[in-house]
Amino acid sequence: MHPSRYRLIWIGFFTFFGHIIIAIVWGYLIPQPYENFAVRALMALLSIMYVMPEVLRDPMSHSSGRYFGAATWIQLPWFFSWMYAMNGGNAAWLASMTAMILIYYHATDWRLATLGLIAGLPTGYLVAHAMQGQPPEFSTPGVAVVVIGFAWIMGLMLGFSSANLRRTRMLNTLSTMGVMAHELRTPLATVNLLGDVMRNLVQHDVPESKRKRIEELSGRLQSLVRSMNQQIDTQISNAQLFRLPRNQTLIRAAEVVQDTVNQYPYRSTRERDCVRVHIQQDFCFQGSRPLFGQVLSNLIKNALHSLASASSAPSPGDLRVDVGIHHGKGRIAVSDEGVGIPHDLQQRIFEPFYSTQSGAGSGLGLTFCKNVVESAHGTLSVHSEVSRGAVFMIDLPLTQIPRALTDTTE
Repeated sequence: MHPSRYRLIWIGFFTFFGHIIIAIVWGYLIPQPYENFAVRALMALLSIMYVMPEVLRDPMSHSSGRYFGAATWIQLPWFFSWMYAMNGGNAAWLASMTAMILIYYHATDWRLATLGLIAGLPTGYLVAHAMQGQPPEFSTPGVAVVVIGFAWIMGLMLGFSSANLRRTRMLNTLSTMGVMAHELRTPLATVNLLGDVMRNLVQHDVPESKRKRIEELSGRLQSLVRSMNQQIDTQISNAQLFRLPRNQTLIRAAEVVQDTVNQYPYRSTRERDCVRVHIQQDFCFQGSRPLFGQVLSNLIKNALHSLASASSAPSPGDLRVDVGIHHGKGRIAVSDEGVGIPHDLQQRIFEPFYSTQSGAGSGLGLTFCKNVVESAHGTLSVHSEVSRGAVFMIDLPLTQIPRALTDTTE
């Protein structure tokens, strides 16, 4: 839920020494009907999974999450339910079970915790059954069902509350970003107006050499304003990450691609010349035209950044936008010959606030793209190899073009 290096170290420390201390308490100080020191030692050794170098190096990676999930599932729902059954469901282990359920929901996402409990509780019971050779006998089964059920419901409520709190915080953060981005339009409009004033002034009593120089500077200034406005549109779109409009219209893929490529605020003619559009077969789909334009703009921006990070200067065709039909679905593919994306990061790039561009970007662009594509019942995927570029593929369900629209076009 809250991956960090120091939190994992603390969990590993608590796991190792906690099991040793509890083994002493249940084995000697307050003896329980059943206590297994060998299994306790094994549970204590699970702490290694929390502090492995590959886990601490990147706690937010998918591999770290799998290690954490496996170790936590074994020592919480499985181990506690097994010990609960082996001890006949006595008061000490009934209390431990309720505490385990609440801890489990706090440690991981409520959906994973629910699946873990559904799998862990019967598994622990079956292991106890196999070891005892007969079904475990519980001292107060009715009380146990009520208490464990209450703890489970409270765990679900805590999970829902935590998820809603995180969502609210993210929405507030995104809304603030959108407001700040929108407020920048006023000074940018003033700067753009100054560019027009400069162009008008040089038309009167200004030498030719100076006039060309001033017109060039004015053009660069207005180009910078267009680029900044494009960035503002991106941030405002990102602010709608979880509030995407539901209006769906018929969109021609080739048209939205051509318009986006033509209107993109390139920083140089070299950038513009490296982009090539290939329309293999046009298609129509349902979605939001402005949002899909922003999706393509984000993908082009990322591709240009990847090309700029490569060792060689971009050449014509290094950034391609292909439109066609693949396996019965419409596909828009944005490919580049840039630096590429490591395989272990190709799923994380779609996570909110994660960015491979150190010190640049908010890490929301691809999350926004993924949400927009999925809102149109499509999928956004990536295929990439380091130093060999990347291909981002948008696959969308096809929509039949109305006959009236076809006749008008013809």
